Amino acid sequence: MAGQPITVPADTREPYLLLRADGTAEDNGSCNRFRGSFFSENPSELKFTPLMSTRMTCPAIDTENAFTRALGQASTYRISGDTLRMLDATGAAVVRLEAVYLR
Repeated sequence: MAGQPITVPADTREPYLLLRADGTAEDNGSCNRFRGSFFSENPSELKFTPLMSTRMTCPAIDTENAFTRALGQASTYRISGDTLRMLDATGAAVVRLEAVYLR
């Protein structure tokens, strides 16, 4: 996020984002699960509806808060290979995610 790698304490999940073809967005910020929708009115645009969330705390809550803030700042995206970059309104990268196969 913001050019910095994410590290999470042991026994916590690495943040992830799942964007489904039906417009559903799901993620886990490390402590909590989130669910909402995403849409695009123009090419390369990415907007999220307000995401519903559980409200637990854990040792990685600061990482989670930064991750959800970054998603809220995203307005456009770029995909290159297995990498999704979300950019803010100025074109600055707010988060870079790498695709992984689900288990």
